[in-house]
Amino acid sequence: IVPTRELATQIDQAIQAYGYFTDISSIPIYGGGDGKIFNQERHALESGADIVVATPGRLNMHLNLGYVNFSHLQFLILDEADRMLDMGFMPDIQRILKHTAEQKQSLLFSATMPDNIFRLSASMLKNPVNINIALSKPPSNVEQGAFVIYSNQKIGVLMHYLRARKEKSTIIFSSRKAEVNGIQSALRRHGFSSLAMSSDLEQSAREFALNEFRNQQCKILVATDVMSRGIDIKGVDVVINFDVPGDAEDYVHRIGRTGRAEAKGEAV
Repeated sequence: IVPTRELATQIDQAIQAYGYFTDISSIPIYGGGDGKIFNQERHALESGADIVVATPGRLNMHLNLGYVNFSHLQFLILDEADRMLDMGFMPDIQRILKHTAEQKQSLLFSATMPDNIFRLSASMLKNPVNINIALSKPPSNVEQGAFVIYSNQKIGVLMHYLRARKEKSTIIFSSRKAEVNGIQSALRRHGFSSLAMSSDLEQSAREFALNEFRNQQCKILVATDVMSRGIDIKGVDVVINFDVPGDAEDYVHRIGRTGRAEAKGEAV
């Protein structure tokens, strides 16, 4: 179970790569598709798949229709659990848990451990082994900076900063979906081509934006935190936080999109 469509797709692609020489089957299940996609998902759930990679809301749609049988489920994994709770998926996750076998192995992965994550882990895990990895921190090969400015100066400073980096692959993060369109319009007015990524977009538009950015066909991607966790894109040179994220871990995740595999990166 994962929080976003993009992460579901990425994990499913990794399963296909790792399981290429095996007979393991997998199916990604997430919202935003048409009726044909929904029927493909239903067929996979009814006929059987070894691994299901799903977003909570979409999986619950299938569960509510009565044809999904998880009584023999052996492994249940919640990935990016804190992100899913931030997005309001707790009721969906609890409904999914009720449909699963009592005897199974459950694994919960979370970047942070607030009280609600402890409560969730207590409700779904039995005598768990708790593995803590040291608090994440920005990679040393990412050069970090900040502009201390008034809100009405942000667009002007952003354009000035980007003009010197026209050939660099850049992600601009905004904490608000409504702000993404405004930033994109300002970029267009100043002669910059960009694409947007947020949960408000149709799935086809999200996939197009991600592929164009991955393939370096578009150098600037304006995104919400839907892009900050788990998504692996090689060659991102610059990460710009249009606003300061409310949580230190979110900042670390955002700027972790650059400086990957020992490459140099910039974050501002």
